[in-house]
Amino acid sequence: MQTIQRKVCLLGDFAVGKTSLIRRFVYNRFESDYLATIGVHVSRKEVVVEAGEPVNVMLVLWDLAGGETFSQMEESYYRGSAGALLVADITRRDTFGILNTYATTFSKVNPGAALVMAVNKLDLVSDMEAEQALAEQWSARWRGPYFLTSALQGEQVEEAFTALAARLASQ
Repeated sequence: MQTIQRKVCLLGDFAVGKTSLIRRFVYNRFESDYLATIGVHVSRKEVVVEAGEPVNVMLVLWDLAGGETFSQMEESYYRGSAGALLVADITRRDTFGILNTYATTFSKVNPGAALVMAVNKLDLVSDMEAEQALAEQWSARWRGPYFLTSALQGEQVEEAFTALAARLASQ
């Protein structure tokens, strides 16, 4: 089976759950204590996807700090990335808008990179109609799928990363 390695960035505002999504995906655990990521933290996980034939994709996950204070360095961290998981917090509508800024900057540095959106913290809401409409608009604009995720419960986390890995395997 062919093995490929791809660098992937997790992008989004502060406290949207980027680190929690990685912990759930890589270690299958959730930790309720919140420590803000400073700079970058790198994790790895292999995913087998079908791309005509099975392909083993080694995802090198760059968990980047969110927020404006990080913006001076972000482009240097983006270089060489094959894709990104852009993360919004379903309880904070403002985190959806900032994803366009992240996606624009990321796509300038890495034209043709695969983009997938995770609308995180699904476990904290009962009505998500408006937020799902925002996710659909983002999906249409950036031609990437979106997933309604919960790092706490593990809902759609594996699916979001696997969809990104599948897109990377077919690049």
